[in-house]
Amino acid sequence: MKLNKKVLDTINKFEDIINYKFNNKEYILEALTHSSYSNENKHYNFNERLEFLGDSVLSIVISDYLFKMEKDLPEGELTKLRANIVCEDSLSEAATAIKLGEHMLLGKGEEATGGRHRISILADAFEAVIAAIYLDGGLDNAKIFILNYMDNIIYDSRKGKIFRDYKTHLQEVLQGKGESNIWYKLIDEKGPDHSKRFVMQVGLNENVLGIGEGKSKKEAEQLAAKTALKKIV
Repeated sequence: MKLNKKVLDTINKFEDIINYKFNNKEYILEALTHSSYSNENKHYNFNERLEFLGDSVLSIVISDYLFKMEKDLPEGELTKLRANIVCEDSLSEAATAIKLGEHMLLGKGEEATGGRHRISILADAFEAVIAAIYLDGGLDNAKIFILNYMDNIIYDSRKGKIFRDYKTHLQEVLQGKGESNIWYKLIDEKGPDHSKRFVMQVGLNENVLGIGEGKSKKEAEQLAAKTALKKIV
C-alpha cells in the first residue's frame, strides 16, 4: 500500500518517539489503525489481529523477566505480579507515556467521543505495537521495547507500590470532549479519628460521575475518578 504523506508523517513521528524504525511500514500502520478508521477507509487493516499476537509476546517477555529476576517467588505470586504488569490499566499508562493515542488513526465518531484517551483502545494498541515490532524485527527488539517503555510499571509492581493517577486521566478524557467543569466533593466520613474513611464524589456540571472511598481524601478522589473512567471510557 502506498502511504499518503499525512499517514507517513504520523508513522515517522511515532517511530522517533519509540526509537524504532520499521523496515515494513505496513506493520506499524496496522498497529496504529483502529477498527473505526478501517470502517471508514476500507483498504486499511485494523489492529485487532496484531493485538492478539502482541498479548502473547508481552506475556512471554514479562514471564521470562520475572522468572529470572524474582527467583524466590512461587508460581502463584509470579502469576499475580505478571497480571498487575500486563493489565489494561498498566498498558494504557505505558501507551500514554509514548503518546500512542495521539498517533492513532481513528474514525470520526471515535475521535469525537474521546477515543484517543480511552483505556481499552490504548491498551489494545500498545499490544498491537508490540506485535508489529516482533514481526518486523524479531523477539529481541520486541523485548527491548517492552522493557524500555514498561520499566517504571515493572519496577513499581515488583516493589508493591503501584500508583495510577486516575484524576489526571479523567481530566484529560473530559477535556478531550470539551468539558472542563469537573468537581470533587466530600460526602461522608466514617470511623474513629485514628482509622477514618472518606467518601468522595466526582462530577461534571450537575452530574455525579463516580464515588470512591479511601483512607484519605486524596485516595478517595482517585478511586472516584477510577469509577468515573469505567463509566465513560
